Amino acid sequence: MEWYLILLLILLFLSGTGLIIFILLHSGKGTGVSDMIASSVYSSQTGTSIVEKNLDRITIVLAVIFLLTLIALMILYPQGTIGGASS
Repeated sequence: MEWYLILLLILLFLSGTGLIIFILLHSGKGTGVSDMIASSVYSSQTGTSIVEKNLDRITIVLAVIFLLTLIALMILYPQGTIGGASS
């Protein structure tokens, strides 16, 4: 395997795992895990909005990394040619 393939696969795995974690941390109508964390750290409403904004930013960055990595893999290895098996 080439070094860039390993790097792209690691980026894809880490960004995908991070996306799952940070999407689950988002609150949906005020009852998310982020509200529980934010309420213990911040007691005011402005603290909660800062936590939500940071979660949004991190989620967007991870989504962009995930999509760019996926597109790079699709361009470099079309139709599943990573394994090198020819049929």
